[in-house]
Amino acid sequence: METLDYRVARKRMVEEQLIPAGVRDPKVLKVMGMVPRHRFVDKALEDQAYLDRSMTITSGQTISQPAIVGIMTQSLELKGTEKILEIGTGSGYQTAVLASLAKKVYTVERLSTLSLRARKIIYRLSCNNIEFKIGDGTLGWPEHAPYDAIIVTAVGPEVPLALKSQLTEGGRLVIPVGSVESQKLYLLKREGDKWSTRILSDCRFVKLIGKEGWGGE
Repeated sequence: METLDYRVARKRMVEEQLIPAGVRDPKVLKVMGMVPRHRFVDKALEDQAYLDRSMTITSGQTISQPAIVGIMTQSLELKGTEKILEIGTGSGYQTAVLASLAKKVYTVERLSTLSLRARKIIYRLSCNNIEFKIGDGTLGWPEHAPYDAIIVTAVGPEVPLALKSQLTEGGRLVIPVGSVESQKLYLLKREGDKWSTRILSDCRFVKLIGKEGWGGE
């Protein structure tokens, strides 16, 4: 049974972090006010889960700060009918948020320990519209393409061509691009053979490792 403190903390997160950061989509605000972020962080850090910052999880990875999750999710303009590809399952928090807003989520994580950890947490939340894969996320998941939206939760030196090829006409792709020191969050929209590009914000993510990222490690 969840305590009242966590529900209050999420309400404050929405009011004091998400809205001031520019998250206005009522569906995104509602979902992020409901998904229990504290379940996705390490047990010892649960009381800090709703603070305005990213947090380290296992395998040297991170869970993004709430405002960034809100901005990235809002940028996809989800209506509830979409098929989404997520690159970088990580903690599973972003995955759970997406699953509450879309019809189907396909999520790829290169680290098996992270993927299995996220699955256990998400299954306990009764999210049953998610498919998990362990592999090179820079190559996407072509078997289920095309996708209405693609979200990448690690920074690449450029946008992987494999991901662009798996996005449907009119689809949206949000990805951090840059170096370890300097990163921008990009929103790309496919319009036939043309692409529109917009910078959403500065950001800081871990490296996107893979064939079309920073190279295998």
